[in-house]
Amino acid sequence: MPAWPLPAYTTAGPLIARQPPLRETPLGLSWRTGPAHTQQGATVAPEHRQSGPVYAVQYALRVLETVDAHRHGVTAEQLAREIGVPLDYLTHVLAMLRRERYLGFLPGGGYVIGESTVLLGAAGRDSALAEKLQLILAELRDEVGAAVYFSRYDDGEVRIVDVADGPDAPRVNEWVDFRSAAHASAVGKCLLAQLDHNGRLEHFSRHRPARLTSRTEVDDRILLTKLERQPATVPTLDLQEYAVGTVCAAIPVTIGTKAACLALSMPAARAHRLRPAVDTLNERAAPVLLSMSI
Repeated sequence: MPAWPLPAYTTAGPLIARQPPLRETPLGLSWRTGPAHTQQGATVAPEHRQSGPVYAVQYALRVLETVDAHRHGVTAEQLAREIGVPLDYLTHVLAMLRRERYLGFLPGGGYVIGESTVLLGAAGRDSALAEKLQLILAELRDEVGAAVYFSRYDDGEVRIVDVADGPDAPRVNEWVDFRSAAHASAVGKCLLAQLDHNGRLEHFSRHRPARLTSRTEVDDRILLTKLERQPATVPTLDLQEYAVGTVCAAIPVTIGTKAACLALSMPAARAHRLRPAVDTLNERAAPVLLSMSI
């Protein structure tokens, strides 16, 4: 298991970073804006490397490393001492790891490695990872009442890795290949916003922006400016830019050098539910990141 640097912490507030002030969107939806975190990187632009869920995952990985070193279990108090964080702050991480079954709890007290960690570390990791991701996306779909997507930017293309949808949570109709519509979709814009300037230029040189609806922006200079200014702490929106009648939002969940995101889509008639749904998605992003990081 890789060793990740432990970020600075404060004793106040939840694991997910405090949300900055609100701004208005064209449909009247309010979203928070604020300064992005910075970290050096090559593929992913520095300002998109450490959003709130990434911090939670760095703590979680450190906890799993420490628990793994104690084969017969370790108490929360001892973990707090060894990792060097306050117990009340560590409690949030432990609760998430137990809920996602990365940690187990012994009857006599003490934490041990759970079944999810064992499965993801086994020979069939790819299969276990896919099953874990499907389970998390399905849970998110039921919780937010919308189709939920996990996507990555692989080999210069937008790739939808997995989708959880259903009768009451329809996925967006892919009437134009997502690889050619990154300028219009929430997923595509979120992934491109995580690249550096040269990466975005290279993408638009291969996929020229085309007008898909009356709301689609096709001027690559305007698109590049918007992507450059997109804060990592604010969801990327698609308000009927890709398909009439559908609104979407995406949040970056990148760790390492690969751009990735979680997204959701819903009928435009339910646009009033978009903000609380994305807030929930952001709060629950850490388990997805954790699955990709172990």
